[in-house]
Amino acid sequence: MLKIRNLDAGYGNLRVLKNISLHVDGGEIVTMIGANGAGKTTLLSTVIGLVQPTSGSIAFMDQDCAPLASRHIVASGCVLVPEGRQVFAPMSVEENLILGGYVLQKKEGKAAVYRELKHQYDLFPVLRERRNQLAGTLSGGEQQMLAMGRALMSRPRLVMMDEPSTGLAPLVVRDIFKVIVQLRKEGNTVLLVEQNAKAALSIADRGYVLETGKIIVQGPAEDLLANQDVQRAYLGREKID
Repeated sequence: MLKIRNLDAGYGNLRVLKNISLHVDGGEIVTMIGANGAGKTTLLSTVIGLVQPTSGSIAFMDQDCAPLASRHIVASGCVLVPEGRQVFAPMSVEENLILGGYVLQKKEGKAAVYRELKHQYDLFPVLRERRNQLAGTLSGGEQQMLAMGRALMSRPRLVMMDEPSTGLAPLVVRDIFKVIVQLRKEGNTVLLVEQNAKAALSIADRGYVLETGKIIVQGPAEDLLANQDVQRAYLGREKID
């Protein structure tokens, strides 16, 4: 579904990603773990078209998406749930969700948007309860659910998530990861970027470890969980119920 080959990218003269190659197959949860500054957010930003690669290739559904604008990449079925949620604070929960359905409305009309809205309310019942509440007044966990629901309103094929557990209480993190597992059951494919390595690897099929812009380890999630170097660097202090 997603194939990245020999990718370099960065900001001006700063080279952040260095010869990155990875793939995500349909129906997988693939996680990318690494410390702050490793290049994880830059990778997702490059895939979604916010950062332009300096070399290498990015193919989504066998289409070269490197030269495409972000709106075209989203329309093709690849979406990003950004770090820090970035909900539209002055708008209501429902207005945020409907805005996320603009691609679906173009393709299938308003009725499809409202059918998908119902599905998101079923997936995130708290959003139904808060539907008329301003997004900026939600808790951190509720905002994360809203950001996820807004992205899912376009019925994407690939959902990329950037640090969905950041700043959330452990019980909320557990609920967020349960939803990610549910997304796969519903046929979605997920590329998950996380610092909470143990939580991410516990639900993933495969994983990559990114360090200073390079992939240093990759493999099945269970192998990474058992890898002593990964344990020492990323798993020592993390807990998940």
